[in-house]
Amino acid sequence: MYSKDLLRSLYSGMVKIRRFEETIEKHFLAGEIPGFTHLYIGEEAVAVGVCHNLTPKDYIESTHRGHGHCIAKGAEIKPMMAEIFGRSTGVCRGKGGSMHIADFKVGMLGANGVVGGGYTLAVGAALAAKLRRTDQVAVVFFGDGASNRGTFHEAANMAAAWKLPALFVCENNEWASTTPYRTTTSVADIADRAAGYGMPGVKVDGNDVLAVYEAAGELVRRARKGEGPALLECKTYRVKGHFVGDPEKYRTREEVQKRFSESDPIKLFEERAVKEKWLGKAELDSVREGMAAEVVDALAFAKSSPYPDPQELFTDLYD
Repeated sequence: MYSKDLLRSLYSGMVKIRRFEETIEKHFLAGEIPGFTHLYIGEEAVAVGVCHNLTPKDYIESTHRGHGHCIAKGAEIKPMMAEIFGRSTGVCRGKGGSMHIADFKVGMLGANGVVGGGYTLAVGAALAAKLRRTDQVAVVFFGDGASNRGTFHEAANMAAAWKLPALFVCENNEWASTTPYRTTTSVADIADRAAGYGMPGVKVDGNDVLAVYEAAGELVRRARKGEGPALLECKTYRVKGHFVGDPEKYRTREEVQKRFSESDPIKLFEERAVKEKWLGKAELDSVREGMAAEVVDALAFAKSSPYPDPQELFTDLYD
């Protein structure tokens, strides 16, 4: 039986990410946000389910689609929103933006604009934890397309050979930019690739936050005990385009609408929570209202914050 606190926390996390991303989409399309942005809508159960097994001292590495991971790991959304708007009060002082957002205070080592660029950083963090003899774990999130990059195989081999406390989390959302998963990958389940490195490979419904929470929990506990890395594949679906503004000529709107109606992790959780009498409709409504208010406050904070001073251009850079 799940505690009510856990259920509320899982639901709150998913709703917070959804409201945050919807707000980013609206203001990006209005021309108020610089650069590019990639939305996590529809995949919230993965980040929330995994990160609920982590502590602030654990590490995560993200992708170009990193807002959800950052929020799930515990980053405050006011400086996050400011960062995406390019303001000086941002978590990276407005210099990282959407694709390079990070918050070291909560162990979020950063989003990454390079496909497959996070593996080796996470494995490095896992190696550091092992050398320090702590019980920290490092998690790297990546997509199905990134699983075909050489860095995946290099990092998986090193983590397995040295029994590092690393968890590889594949968010199989079926699309690598504009390319469907089925045309580029030789295995039906990316989790099967774990066998080549002598590590466990587990697949789970990535739209079921409780299933993700449970599966990730077992693998995180295993890593903490010094039993080495594992690969968790979360089957989900990318609802939005590769980036905000993507014309999406590679798929139909009918396909997207059908898949989202069937797999929306928030809707699925709400239906189950009411059916199982875990949380009532009034409780769910209260959570949604609270998360919406938090995002409104974060937006106001970002829009009222100044842009970075040009004199700070080279501050925090390595020579």
